Amino acid sequence: MAGRLQGKVAIITGAGCVGPGWGNGRAAAVIFAREGARVFAVDLRAEAMGETVARVREIGGDITTHLCDATKAGEVEAMVAACVAAYGRVDILVNNIGGSAAGGAVALSEEAWDRQIDFNLKSVFLTCKYAIPEMEKVGGGSIVNTASTSGIRYTGSPQVAYASTKAAIIQFSRVTAVEYASRRIRVNTVVPGQMHTPMVEARLAGQRSGGDVDALLQTRLKRIPLGFMGDGTDTANAALFLASDEARFVTGTEIVVDGGMTARCD
Repeated sequence: MAGRLQGKVAIITGAGCVGPGWGNGRAAAVIFAREGARVFAVDLRAEAMGETVARVREIGGDITTHLCDATKAGEVEAMVAACVAAYGRVDILVNNIGGSAAGGAVALSEEAWDRQIDFNLKSVFLTCKYAIPEMEKVGGGSIVNTASTSGIRYTGSPQVAYASTKAAIIQFSRVTAVEYASRRIRVNTVVPGQMHTPMVEARLAGQRSGGDVDALLQTRLKRIPLGFMGDGTDTANAALFLASDEARFVTGTEIVVDGGMTARCD
């Protein structure tokens, strides 16, 4: 039986991970490959993609890696061209690049603000800018951008630049979806909540709980009505639906993956 993405070519940015386990990009690469996609995996660091490649090859998937700084137009243009050279086309783009910086409107430095805008938002703009023309050549495609519940709610930390960029990704996706709908290019957003990905141990605990991972996990868990935290596979499964032909009539919208967190009042 053919997979849900059989014959499709998927660029997945942020396909590496800061540690072992299921980050959003790694999970998307593995799940998309399992469903028949040829995966063009993109990250800034080669070592971050080692486990991703190993997991895809374990299931007999097709994966090609590429190093790219997605905040630089020339590198992104070359990355898309490399995907076309390797696989002949681009059908799917999944944007997973992003990260948070603590600080509100006064505490955050201007330099940190600019870095967040580039890393979280400009990267989405640039990958879409160069991937969309390739999708037009093959008669359509699907773009799935990864935002965050920080872009729709205050989630417990004054990370104003991160929240602003993630809100902007949602609106960027809506506007782009309408513009390219007539060309059969769908654009949607996955909005993950407070997931337990390797980023928790590698970075977030140090930023928010003095390095106490258990304390951070307990604080996050209390906010989730379902009573457990998701991981990168939950984000990736939502992206899989949006990327697949099952979502052929879905564009310009969002899937919130947060265990009910943003639906509650407190």
